[in-house]
Amino acid sequence: MEAQLTTVGVTLSESDERMISGKNAAGRLWKTGFEPLDSAIGGGMRAGSLILLAGPQGLGKSTFALQIARNVAASGRPVIYFSYEHDAEDISQKLLALEAGEADESDQVRLDHVRNAFDDLWVSSLEARMEKIHGGAKALERVGSYCDLLYLHRSTGTRTDLAAIQSTIEAVKDHTGMPPFVVVDYLQKVKGMPGMSDEERSTLVVEGLKDLAIDIGAPVLAIAAADKEALVTGRRMRANHLRGSSALAYEADIVWVLNNKFDIVARHHLTYDLSNAERFREYAVLTLEKNRFGRDGTPMEFRTRFEQARFVQEGQPVKEQLIDERVFRD
Repeated sequence: MEAQLTTVGVTLSESDERMISGKNAAGRLWKTGFEPLDSAIGGGMRAGSLILLAGPQGLGKSTFALQIARNVAASGRPVIYFSYEHDAEDISQKLLALEAGEADESDQVRLDHVRNAFDDLWVSSLEARMEKIHGGAKALERVGSYCDLLYLHRSTGTRTDLAAIQSTIEAVKDHTGMPPFVVVDYLQKVKGMPGMSDEERSTLVVEGLKDLAIDIGAPVLAIAAADKEALVTGRRMRANHLRGSSALAYEADIVWVLNNKFDIVARHHLTYDLSNAERFREYAVLTLEKNRFGRDGTPMEFRTRFEQARFVQEGQPVKEQLIDERVFRD
């Protein structure tokens, strides 16, 4: 994409036109669908912003990102999910489990039920198979309402570089007539230049993704891996634990970090009430380590339902004291 020269006058005129048409706020914000997260970041993810999502392994980073992608697609906007770790059928199964879990109140929906339905040897249509799962028919209907807006790109560390990501974005934008919301799962697997160190590659990729976000006028959400230091049991992951260069936290407009609540809550909450232990294990704490569009450091908790490939989207601020309250600063 070529850099475009403009003036403040042109920029203000374009802003004025959006305001008069009533499309200003809607065109500049992409809601995650999670509260109080959207409120904390100013109503949603902003056009041209780069968001990093980090956390220890197994904390549901891909699940969280996919759920946001689904929410954006369900709102009528195109999404591209660049997946370096999961194939398209696996992602589709997770979406069906997510939708079935939200649609069915019996609490009997499980991701493995959906996978078993796909793998069963009996000959039948997908519709017939999903009807045998609690909430399955409704889930298939819900996914069908946005499936043509949610693009899945099978990405690999040997082929999918920034140029490939850019060309895919341009193709989807041309096809839909709208800038797509972009998810990269995950940043450290984007192909770099031969001979680059991990630090050099992470710098190149994060700077490139930031440029792409600005050029397409849409948010880019990238999942970031943690370094070995952050993977020690009982340690709270922070922005400074991102694997790669310091450019990751510097270039990003927003940094979200997921931690398991049990691992990071102050120990006195467990010492005096042992029943808290199991309850805390069911929650992930999302901290705004960096937020250029509002306050940072805000910890909020969301219940995890990984057996249904989802988080409960209605969260709340964390009331308990957490260990290591430091946050990243520019």
